[in-house]
Amino acid sequence: MRTLQNFVNGKKVSATSDKVQDLINPATGEVFAKAPVSNAADVDKAMQAAASAFEVWKESTPGERQKAINKIADAIESRSEELIGIESENTGKPIAVTRAEEIGPMLDQIRFSSGAWPPAYWPPPSQWWPFGTP
Repeated sequence: MRTLQNFVNGKKVSATSDKVQDLINPATGEVFAKAPVSNAADVDKAMQAAASAFEVWKESTPGERQKAINKIADAIESRSEELIGIESENTGKPIAVTRAEEIGPMLDQIRFSSGAWPPAYWPPPSQWWPFGTP
């Protein structure tokens, strides 16, 4: 039986509460894992980590962002069979359907989106100045 944790700031962390919820495979009715029941303190920690990460992300160039997003897609693709198994277990979908309808299209969308923003948004908004000023 797997016991899941929250993922905050690049690390697996325990929830502040010991409460857990059973995750049930809808195809079999069997419990396959226990997930933390997070509370407001857990959400606050995650939001603080996200806000801190955004301070760096917002200053990155479009090319740096594209590279980072494609790196995420590459990591997902390298573990796609593992993720297909997890998603199938979580949703009760057959593995073949999950493979065809979830992971492949998701990777296509991530990679497409990584290059979708127009360069007109550079420099980042934090460096914009009012029209007509130096």
